[in-house]
Amino acid sequence: MTPAPGTPVRVGVFGLLGSGNLGNDGSLEAVLGYLRAAHPEAVVDALCGGPETVTARYGIPATRLHWYRGEYRTASRAGAVAAKGLGKLVDAVRTAAWVRRHDVVIVPGMGVLEATLPLRPWGFPYALFLLCATGRLCATRVALVGVGAAPIGSRPTRTLVRWSARLAAYRSYRDTLSRDAMRAMGVDTARDEVHPDLAFALPTPPAGAPPGPPGPPGRVCVGVMAFHGGDDDRDRAGEIHRRYLDGTTRFVRALAEDGRPVRLLTGDEADAPVAAAIVDAVDSPLVTAAETASLADLMRETAAADTVVATRYHNLVCALKVGTPTLALSYAAKSDALMARMGLDAYCHPAREVDADRLLEQFRALERASAEVRRTLSERNLVATRSLERQFTALTAALFPAADHAHAVQEAS
Repeated sequence: MTPAPGTPVRVGVFGLLGSGNLGNDGSLEAVLGYLRAAHPEAVVDALCGGPETVTARYGIPATRLHWYRGEYRTASRAGAVAAKGLGKLVDAVRTAAWVRRHDVVIVPGMGVLEATLPLRPWGFPYALFLLCATGRLCATRVALVGVGAAPIGSRPTRTLVRWSARLAAYRSYRDTLSRDAMRAMGVDTARDEVHPDLAFALPTPPAGAPPGPPGPPGRVCVGVMAFHGGDDDRDRAGEIHRRYLDGTTRFVRALAEDGRPVRLLTGDEADAPVAAAIVDAVDSPLVTAAETASLADLMRETAAADTVVATRYHNLVCALKVGTPTLALSYAAKSDALMARMGLDAYCHPAREVDADRLLEQFRALERASAEVRRTLSERNLVATRSLERQFTALTAALFPAADHAHAVQEAS
């Protein structure tokens, strides 16, 4: 759908935004920054998980993604099952009506084409399929921008994800593994580009400005996660989580016993109980938990640290972006790919099998190489910034051809 001359472009943003995941909201913030800089005339609104939060934080109108508010709660009673089923039908109508009002819909980043965490096909994969299918039917361009993808074992989920990607008008990925995964699922990725995660486009907070009074020298940030394995690990999720929590707790305790101040970071509301459990188990004044409400908060915390050890993907992104030596407790291939892109592939440790002694060895090796690592990160961050500039230029050409042409004419004159 192309707007009439002189009519503002109507842009929708779509996803589990405003739902408590800082990485998802950071991706939205990066896309909104691009739109406000490159297309200030655009009229923007959202169809998202937490509309009240999105409107309050980013100042754009927002509509709830699902009609049934208990969409992501397990339905056991007949009434809840019936309401959830009815919600699928209602959401098909609501999504189509919302899509029709837009010229362009952007899905900003996020792992929308993966199932590295527990996922049901009739949840977000179904919602994404509705978006992309109605976009095609309504001639509204749908763009999956800088998204994550991974091989999916569940056939229904894989089918919905594959068709969502096929029906989108534009696709780009945050790493090569994501593009390869979609190609393996039967999606033609010949024209799809790979760029760094959208969060690398966010402003970097000034160095030396952590929230509150600066901490003592030698601070270590440890990013924790409510990690229970992936979508194929539901039958042993409890065991995976216990191993992760035990190994991480032992590592934090060892740091505290060495006299190192430890700052626990989260990246999702679900991570708070994990941080609280570690604080209680270690029982040291050196171990505290940060309160973070955005990726900017995470960047300020990690910038104030000597070293970062983190699990959640966007904890890693924030630490790497501010140039702090970082070790990944890797729970998926995307973490390994990110670390390799930033030149730190030697500093990955499996989140499924946290060996506190081995982790300490890697941590100490990272600290010994701190100066070299900081130089490497400075160089890689410059490359990431330039790559994302090209990404946004390509996005304008694909989604806003009229605006792109007008800009070219203006520059020529």
